[in-house]
Amino acid sequence: MVILGSTGSIGTQAIDLVLRNPDRFRVTALSAAGGRVALLAEQAHRLRVRTVAVAREDAVPALREALADQYGPGEPLPDILAGAEAATQVAASDCHTVLNGITGSIGLAPTLAALEAGRTLALANKESLIVGGPLVKALAKPGQIIPVDSEHAALFQALASGTRADVRKLVVTASGGPFRGRTKAELADVAPADALAHPTWAMGPVITINSATLVNKGLEVIEAHLLYDIPFERIEVVVHPQSYVHSMVEFTDGSTIAQATPPDMRGPIAIGLGWPERVPDAAPAFDWTKASNWEFFPLDTDAFPSVGLARHVGQLAGTAPAVFNAANEECVDAFLNGTLPFNGIMETVTRVVEEHGTPRTGTSLTVTDVLEAETWARARARELTAQTTTAEARA
Repeated sequence: MVILGSTGSIGTQAIDLVLRNPDRFRVTALSAAGGRVALLAEQAHRLRVRTVAVAREDAVPALREALADQYGPGEPLPDILAGAEAATQVAASDCHTVLNGITGSIGLAPTLAALEAGRTLALANKESLIVGGPLVKALAKPGQIIPVDSEHAALFQALASGTRADVRKLVVTASGGPFRGRTKAELADVAPADALAHPTWAMGPVITINSATLVNKGLEVIEAHLLYDIPFERIEVVVHPQSYVHSMVEFTDGSTIAQATPPDMRGPIAIGLGWPERVPDAAPAFDWTKASNWEFFPLDTDAFPSVGLARHVGQLAGTAPAVFNAANEECVDAFLNGTLPFNGIMETVTRVVEEHGTPRTGTSLTVTDVLEAETWARARARELTAQTTTAEARA
């Protein structure tokens, strides 16, 4: 297999799983952004990979030095690829499975490359499916994409309990993030440190902020629609603070099948890497001898309008999801930098989506269309953020 985003949260947990199952998995290549070269070199040495890729060309000298520190005399060093296309190159390399654990829409090109090369795609990079939905679906063969998100891995497993004709609805669970129960007014002055304090999951900063705004859940609704061809009106979101039930499928006979484990991403990763077989002891199981409470609450759509907006852009399709995602990434950066208030994230994203108007759709949609829409959305989001900052400074 190839692991993209190896030094991130998904990548490091996947490598832990691989190292605990050396007779089952073999990693041939790793890719990372290039900010943690010491860790990347250590991973490369422990896994004995053939190729290491970094997006940042300026990281190559430090990577070479870090590899030299890890490898002993006479040990062959892995090949190094560098640049914006490096991850895409290794995604198309000779392997069985590509785990795409990259964060952000930059994961689209590697996703398309892996699918075009005929690899099984263990997909943790939801953004590539969100922004390039029609492109990804046009390339993917049945069963070629195995979802790694905990919610979609749960739906993937629960859907095996019946036929698609038997499905009444998909129920996607949300932890509610650090601000569950707060009103929109109470969210006005929250700080980045507050938003980064997720009560259940340990994730990167962008995904953690997306969990706080519930943008992450909106993206997952779009992803569920694209993965399973279920209409948006039959995909619901319910808040489940304990994060034990990762999602559910309700069937037409009234039965609901839920997939449940303690919060741990190694379980979904193992599904992505090992399916159709399961990996023993991939993640902890419940201790059923101990009492526990499992709670479910309706979503507060006033405090968290992101899910509704995501449904809207998902129904518009075409370039609209790319605009939504790109504008959100820019607004998250602005919030983390202290130049945009928390509620300003969704207010700005909503305005960018509205200004985008009718998206480019249909079979003529191209990667260029998606990238151009993203570029416009990022620039417009930055303009609006700057206007907000200037207005606040004057006030």
